[in-house]
Amino acid sequence: MQKHHFVPTMVATVVALGISGTVLATPMSDRTEASAKKSYVFVKYLNGDDIKIHTDNDSSVTLTGTVLEWSHRSLAEETVASLPGVKHVNNKLEVKGGYPAENSDVWLAVKVKTSLLFGRNVSSINTKVDVKDGIVTLGGEAISVAQKELTAEFVNDVNGVKGIKNNMTVQKTEPTVVEKVSEYIDDASITAQVKIALLFHRSTSAMGTRVDTKDGVVTVRGIAKNSAERDLVGKLVDNIKGVKSVKNELTLG
Repeated sequence: MQKHHFVPTMVATVVALGISGTVLATPMSDRTEASAKKSYVFVKYLNGDDIKIHTDNDSSVTLTGTVLEWSHRSLAEETVASLPGVKHVNNKLEVKGGYPAENSDVWLAVKVKTSLLFGRNVSSINTKVDVKDGIVTLGGEAISVAQKELTAEFVNDVNGVKGIKNNMTVQKTEPTVVEKVSEYIDDASITAQVKIALLFHRSTSAMGTRVDTKDGVVTVRGIAKNSAERDLVGKLVDNIKGVKSVKNELTLG
């Protein structure tokens, strides 16, 4: 009799644990998806993409669906990876139309345009980008000579750029389209932007810098070759939208 009663009791316990695990996992999944979908990156950059987010019991997140640009794939991954409680991201996102050939002009144009999106003191809206054989031609209007020069400097450091033709003009009147740079940007989105920017720029692409953001304050850790490289990382990070200040904890190797 003991054995007869013990088996259903054990089964009931296992079932209860299974249900409990599901109940616990669902709120975590819901919170992760909600946080991601209302993040600056998802709202501002990925709003035209079809991204589905699923969280497993071990806080491993799987991304499925399609994105319009290959850079969006990395942006989505880095943003979700920076959310509280997320330990691992399994990125299964597909790119609509497939990937452009690596180091091709199309590939390079996406990197340049994406980098301009993140810049606080440059304009992705008012800057036109054309790439031919690795040479980037900049068009459009800058609001000042300083912005025109900064845009060229910013783009010239993007990994793969062989040269710059800066054909931007300087506006004599107030810009007709103004980007909002004062809006709130969440920490996960700031971290994602910083990581992608560091990856895309030739001076910082191979550093493997660790990035942490708290209330808009970005801390960067890792090893720099020299003080110039260390200072460059700080300058690049400080120019990213949403960054309030930078704690540069890079050590010299």
